Amino acid sequence: MSNLLRNIFIVLTTFCFIEAQENRYTYSSIVEIPDLSFFNHLYTGLDILEQKDFDLIKDKNIGIFCNHTAVTRNNKHILDILGGYEDINIEAIFEPEYGIWGMDDRRAKLIGSKRIDPVTGAKVFNLLDRSLYPPNWIMKRLDVIVIDIQDTGVRFSTFISSITKLFESASDHKIPIIVLDRPNPINGLRIEGPLPREEYQSYEAYHLLPIRHGMTIGEILLMVNEMGWVKDLKRVDLKIIPMANWDRNQYIDDTKIPWKKPAPYIKDLNTLIMYSGMDLFRGTNLNIGFGTESPYLIFGSPWLATKFFKEKLEMLHLPGVTFKEIEYRPTGSPYYDRVPKYNGISCSGLKVSVVDRKLVKPIEIATSIITLISHLHPREFRWESNGYIDKLFGSNQLRLFVAQKKPPDYLSPQYMHDEIEFSKFRETFLLYKN
Repeated sequence: MSNLLRNIFIVLTTFCFIEAQENRYTYSSIVEIPDLSFFNHLYTGLDILEQKDFDLIKDKNIGIFCNHTAVTRNNKHILDILGGYEDINIEAIFEPEYGIWGMDDRRAKLIGSKRIDPVTGAKVFNLLDRSLYPPNWIMKRLDVIVIDIQDTGVRFSTFISSITKLFESASDHKIPIIVLDRPNPINGLRIEGPLPREEYQSYEAYHLLPIRHGMTIGEILLMVNEMGWVKDLKRVDLKIIPMANWDRNQYIDDTKIPWKKPAPYIKDLNTLIMYSGMDLFRGTNLNIGFGTESPYLIFGSPWLATKFFKEKLEMLHLPGVTFKEIEYRPTGSPYYDRVPKYNGISCSGLKVSVVDRKLVKPIEIATSIITLISHLHPREFRWESNGYIDKLFGSNQLRLFVAQKKPPDYLSPQYMHDEIEFSKFRETFLLYKN
C-alpha cells in the first residue's frame, strides 16, 4: 500500500468516529440557515448572509477574498452591497489570479497602480502575482475574513491554493474566517482523475483532490481545515454559510444564478467541462485553442495528420463528444495574457463538441488524445520542459504510460482506485446530500 493510500485509510478510520459523533467538526462550524425548501431556486452563501442582514460581520473590520463572481442571484456584487453599510468596514480586498474583476472587465482598470477599490476605498492585495501572503500590517487590522468566490470544480485552478495561504496568515493572527458557499459548477457527483502524489504537488495540484472533485468550495475548505492540510497543521476558526436548495446533480446553468466566467478563457459551461481534462495539454507542445475564440474546445498543431488521427480517435468511442476537422491560425489571445503555441502559424486540428455532458469524461478524453497523438507522431510530439505535465496530472503516471506505448483506454482504470477511495473519503465533508 502506498503512503498516500495508507494516509487516506487512516483518515477514513479517524473520521468514522467523528461521523458517529453527529458529524460535529472539531475546528469548523456550519452556520444554521432558514428552511427555504418551499422556494424552487437556489440561494448561495452570499444570498443567505444578505437575508440575515449581514449580522455576522456588522461592526467589524473585514477583509474579503473575492473576484467578479461574488454576486447574489440578483447579480449584485458583494462589494457593492457591503459598501452601503456604514457599520461594516472593509479594510482589505484579497484578489486571486486574474484579479478582482477579471481581465476583461472595465472596472478592473479603475483600481490601477494605487491598488485601491474605488467603491469601498479598501486596499487591494493580490495573493498570487505579487505575494502569496497578505502583509502582516493589514492582517493586524482585521476582525474577520470573508471568502466568496465561484470555484471551477477543477483542481487546476489556483483559487483554493491562494485561500490555503490566506488560512496560514489568518491562523497566525487568530482571525476567524467565514466562507460563503457556492455550487460546484460542473456538478457535485462526478469524480474523475488521479489524486496527486506528494512529490508532484504544486499550486495546480495543491491538495489531495482528483482533477474533477465534485465538491463545493465550502466543502473543500472544510476538509482542508479539519484535516490540517494547511502548512504546519495550522487551523482557523472557520464558519461556513451553506447554500439552500442545491442538488449535487445540478450544473450551474440548472441553478439559474448568473453565469460569470470563473477564468478569462472559460467562456461557457461546455468550455469549463472540457477544461477539466483538456488543460493537461498545457504540458505538451500542442495548441489547445489559445489564440482563438474557443480555448479548450479545439486542439491542433502544424504537423497533426487530422484525417487519420480522427479515424483512430473515433474508434475509441469516447462518450458524450463528437470531433470535427478544422484548420485555424492562433493569433495572440483575447482571454489570457500569454503567447499561444504556434502563434501566427496555420494549424490542423479537431474541434470538440459536447453533446451529452452527463456522459462526457474530460480527463479520459484528454489523456486518450495525448496518448494517441504520441503514438502517431512520435517525432513531433513533445512534453513541456521541467516535467510540467507531472505537476498538472499529479504524478508521472501519464508520462510513463505514454512512454510505454500502451493503448489509450488502458489509463483510466489505473486511477479508478483513487476515484473510489476519494469518493469514500469526502463523505464526511459533504454538506449537501441527494
